[in-house]
Amino acid sequence: MSALFTRDRVHSRRASSWDRSGGNRDFIFVAPGDTAVLMEHHGPGCITHFYCAFVFPDPRDYRDAIVRCYWDGEETPSVEVPLGDFFCVSHARVRRFTSALVSINPGFGASHGLNAYFPMPFATAARVTLENRGERALGGLLPAVWYHIDYETYDAPPPDDTLRFHAQWRCERPTLAVGPQPNVQLHDASNLDGTENYVALDATGAGKMVGIHLQIHNIAGGWYGEGDDMVFIDGEVWPPSIHGTGTEEIFGGGACPAEEYAGTYHGFHLIESRDYSGLIGAYRWFVQDPIRFATSLRWTVEHGHANNFANE
Repeated sequence: MSALFTRDRVHSRRASSWDRSGGNRDFIFVAPGDTAVLMEHHGPGCITHFYCAFVFPDPRDYRDAIVRCYWDGEETPSVEVPLGDFFCVSHARVRRFTSALVSINPGFGASHGLNAYFPMPFATAARVTLENRGERALGGLLPAVWYHIDYETYDAPPPDDTLRFHAQWRCERPTLAVGPQPNVQLHDASNLDGTENYVALDATGAGKMVGIHLQIHNIAGGWYGEGDDMVFIDGEVWPPSIHGTGTEEIFGGGACPAEEYAGTYHGFHLIESRDYSGLIGAYRWFVQDPIRFATSLRWTVEHGHANNFANE
């Protein structure tokens, strides 16, 4: 916390939905097909906090709204993720929780405050947009979006080796079950190459993986989590530098979690049913232990042992 009492050349700023007329309509309206610019800044800086809220949302809003972030004038966004998934709203089902990098706080009724604290630095410019891909204005019964983007500005650009924040959304519906006994928990099958694993991140360049929000629709039923995480760093093949022992271990749980929990760095914050069927959501923040890579990173996980489960 020494930065709190150290004098520096940093300036605090905020982009928000405040009412420019001076009234109390402190929200924006995002019609179907429209894209709103939430923040645009020229010069060096870093986003430190992103807040968003609806009052009476339709659950589809969390998937229909697409967040994009562009750093330093790039044409292709470094962040392109559905709004709800960015804030760990799994399957558009809200769960209240607090963690190191994301929190979802209660409001009135179906309203919740979505908060993210990922540091997002930039050297020359930042642009954050929100697109509505749905057939209704965002916000449900009260079509409105409230937001804050808190950020810092600097007198000089950050060092050249400063990394940029990236986030992407991937979906496989369903995964392809491998082997003659799909959706049956096996223990004697083998997986010695990882080629059929679900791929959550396939990145090139240098960086640090700082988190994952994994969502599973367990259409197969029963315990689904005998899948190991296998992380291939800098173009390596078999065996990977990081090899896990089961899906629950990735997210810090005991054997076969059947109750929701949320912690500082780990959580199974959505478990729809104690028999493991239905919807599951989990997060893992690599804050103390980022996964470092110099040229590439391929983060994968089995869908069932030896990939024998067909789930979404």
